Amino acid sequence: MAQVLEFKLPDLGEGLTEAEIVRWLVEVGDVVAIDQPVVEVETAKAMVEVPCPYGGVVTARFGEEGTELPVGAPLITVAVGERPASGADDTASEGSGNVLVGYGTSEAPARRRRVRQERPVSGASATAGPTGAFETAGPTGAAAPPEHAPAAGPAAAVTTQAGEPSARVNGQATGLGADDGPVPVISPLVRRLARQNGLDLRELTGSGPDGLILRADVEYALRAADQGATEAPAAEQHPRVPQAPALDLASRSSAPAVPGEIRTPLKGIRGAVADKLARSRREIPDATCWVDADATELMRARTAMNAAGGPKISLLALLARICTAALARFPELNSTVDTQAREIVRFDHVHLGFAAQTDRGLVVPVVRDAHARDAESLTAEFARLTEAGRTGTLTPGELTGGTFTLNNYGVFGVDGSTPIINHPEAAMLGVGRIVPKPWVHEGELAVRQVVQLSLTFDHRVCDGGVAGGFLRYVADCVEQPAVLLRTL
Repeated sequence: MAQVLEFKLPDLGEGLTEAEIVRWLVEVGDVVAIDQPVVEVETAKAMVEVPCPYGGVVTARFGEEGTELPVGAPLITVAVGERPASGADDTASEGSGNVLVGYGTSEAPARRRRVRQERPVSGASATAGPTGAFETAGPTGAAAPPEHAPAAGPAAAVTTQAGEPSARVNGQATGLGADDGPVPVISPLVRRLARQNGLDLRELTGSGPDGLILRADVEYALRAADQGATEAPAAEQHPRVPQAPALDLASRSSAPAVPGEIRTPLKGIRGAVADKLARSRREIPDATCWVDADATELMRARTAMNAAGGPKISLLALLARICTAALARFPELNSTVDTQAREIVRFDHVHLGFAAQTDRGLVVPVVRDAHARDAESLTAEFARLTEAGRTGTLTPGELTGGTFTLNNYGVFGVDGSTPIINHPEAAMLGVGRIVPKPWVHEGELAVRQVVQLSLTFDHRVCDGGVAGGFLRYVADCVEQPAVLLRTL
């Protein structure tokens, strides 16, 4: 006898509490395979296809296209347990545990790091793995038979023939007793990071609310493992980041329209941008300083690079290279403030965000480890992320985790601006348009390519001397690109 399982809208990334149904990919009565995409949704961060972890016959859909649903709301129900009349694969009655396209069935990591901290995760079973995970890479497109399940995969709640809940861990069904529970991890990015590094989440103690395991917990554990540490001193605990409260969509109401007014709901990416900017202004005591710089030599250097052959180097890549060199000299600006612990948290890596305007609104993709990339690599990554932003295919992982932001508003034809810091970062460098202007060069009045640079910084992490030193170094590199050779 078939059992009907309900598949709910999963958590699609850090801080996301809702999604809008863009397009249904299945109809009631369709036969679906494990991990087959069933609906395309748009979140505040990206457009993603959501696969169903069950195989069987779709018996119901919830929500019309254009409907906004909160995380945890029902999406579809699937009848499993019987071989469909069409003769579909036997795997249609299994549950995969892979809850978003791209998490997939991959090989087990070559090795597993086991990092034991001071406290075990409360209520975590020794046999229970991470809960169902989500990711936004390309679709797997096929179901994996149980005998080919990964050696270390995520777990998802399914129902046994006896009607008792179980979890699929390492390809095996494991009962969840009263004292057992899932590892408290919400974010799919956290699960992926742990999985890729062979980290056992059951060994970690989360620093988030109710023991929630955050990205910072995993990163700290990986650093501790690399350094041979097994315990984290209390004084060195990583920041505790407050989680966004869940939104009660049912309680929302719209004011009545007044003749002559056009009301646009602050939702989706526009709403996310509004919330983040408001939070930045509310929480960060920012200050801005600026300087004009002669960019003539920088433009000549770029022209010479591109004339030498090979991939073309973008101006944004050169500015990014200057930023990373400046942050190496003034690391105070590559940080964040842990308000709960009253600590400044400085990073040893630069994940460089850059503002990109798209048809869907402003997005800030993040170039990982920008400090370790050369100009060619930076150019290629900027181009890839910009195109993904235009097509709405940026993943949550590509939109989070930045430590410093570069904002080239000169593309809009303006000279200056006072940027709003991309919370929870500590600074943003703004770059205006580069235009010919009168300039005193070598004691003579000449027409030079001039740009205005502005730095908005969190005054809690440093004083004006550091901010001014950073901006002056950036200007010096713009005016004399050879200054960069000292740091290569």
